Amino acid sequence: MEIRQLRKPVNFEKSKYTAVISDLHLCEAEAPNPKIPLWKRYKSKDFFFDTIFADFLKHIVSNAKGEAVELVLNGDIFDFDSMLSLPEDAPYKISWLESRRGLHPEEAKSSFKIRRILEDHKGWVAALREFIMKGHRAVFVIGNHDLELHFPQVQRELMLVLDLPESLISHVRFCAFFYISNGDTLIEHGNQYDPYCLCQNPINPMVQKFNRVEMRIPFGNLASRYLINGMGFFNPHVDTNFIMSMREYLNFFWRYLLRSQPLIMWTWFWGSCVILAQTFIDRLLPALKDPLTIEDRIEDIAKNSNATPRMVRELRELSANPAASNPISIMKELWLDRALLVLLGFLGIFQLFAFVKLVFDISLFWIFIPLMIYIPFFIFYSKSVTSSLKKYKQPSERILRIATQITRTKRVIYGHTHEYRHEMIGTIEHLNTGCWSPAFLDVECTKPYGKRTFVWIQEGVAERNASLMEFKDGQSSELFGRRRQFEREKSETLRRVAKNE
Repeated sequence: MEIRQLRKPVNFEKSKYTAVISDLHLCEAEAPNPKIPLWKRYKSKDFFFDTIFADFLKHIVSNAKGEAVELVLNGDIFDFDSMLSLPEDAPYKISWLESRRGLHPEEAKSSFKIRRILEDHKGWVAALREFIMKGHRAVFVIGNHDLELHFPQVQRELMLVLDLPESLISHVRFCAFFYISNGDTLIEHGNQYDPYCLCQNPINPMVQKFNRVEMRIPFGNLASRYLINGMGFFNPHVDTNFIMSMREYLNFFWRYLLRSQPLIMWTWFWGSCVILAQTFIDRLLPALKDPLTIEDRIEDIAKNSNATPRMVRELRELSANPAASNPISIMKELWLDRALLVLLGFLGIFQLFAFVKLVFDISLFWIFIPLMIYIPFFIFYSKSVTSSLKKYKQPSERILRIATQITRTKRVIYGHTHEYRHEMIGTIEHLNTGCWSPAFLDVECTKPYGKRTFVWIQEGVAERNASLMEFKDGQSSELFGRRRQFEREKSETLRRVAKNE
């Protein structure tokens, strides 16, 4: 059925039907490795979902009953950090580090990345193009893994591949870090409240490095680039794949790494040192901005996000403090604190032994006495250190309340955590779209993690209503258990509010 509004000027401020998805993590296909068949198996074409995405778009169009649909691609649609492909005849210099862990986030190099991703996902591109050609709209909200979408040339490359007629180019928007749908829903990727993954300055995200301009990459993304890219048996889309206890790491090493990657400890150590150094260098660099165009930039962000310049500034101030401000926390997450303690412990014991041996002619085996005394203290410290990453999986009631007050909305939709949710937090309706990424709990990729979920907002009797949906086998169904829980929480919250008033 043809969309009646096809020839009318597109209006992003109003929408009867909105679909929100996030965390697709589209990347280039990993070439099969005959010697190590399980190496980055999650990146193989076997787990591409381009066809499923095409079916999903057809499904939401059919549910809109002939009306235009607003599709919000809420961050991490592309995964620039997992890209390892290199151009054959590069017009720019490629360093040793880039050749092993991926190109730096420079505009020309990021343009190559997006072309490479879209080349491997032609089905996804064709589906999105067909969707827009029917008069629907697409909004890209930039997340932490696709920060390089901030580059104008990268956006142009995407639009060039979509190959839209001039009359439909305005149906695609790029939003710096948030979007307000229909005046009632604030949509953010959510990484701005995660100190390990936030964009330090989403208004001016680039920095000057010597003679080149780069996107400032947060700690979590640097970890993906310089650690996970060199550890092909760890799936970056599921935290439990790389946040483990010492015992779990040893079991994992024995089962998968002993024969395929026996020098994994060296890979971890030098990668962690690079992450630590670059994290703090980037933290200290000032944002690249032009004083003459600062207000123009804020106004552009506001316009694309259906907001006001004041909203942009106030939401910017809600961002968390970057974890890079605390070197100890970064070292703990990388396990470099424990490596340093081991090094200092062994050096101290060796110096003590060497001093004693100058006075007494003792055997080398005496060195094991202070070593055995030191080990229990080290184990105690190691067990007392826990990762802080899980702490930021839970949305903050304070952030939700202030964000809705700033934007004058009644609900907030996030992505980022890969955990789908629908609940009342305080008096605010909160939803999370989960993820579509190739997430698996095992190296063999036989245990998929999560569901392909999305948020569907449609016009109701008095206002638009939001539902958390699962898309499966060409159909969608509401996640009733969570919905019923949400309704109970909503009723209870409204009852308490009415009682207090």
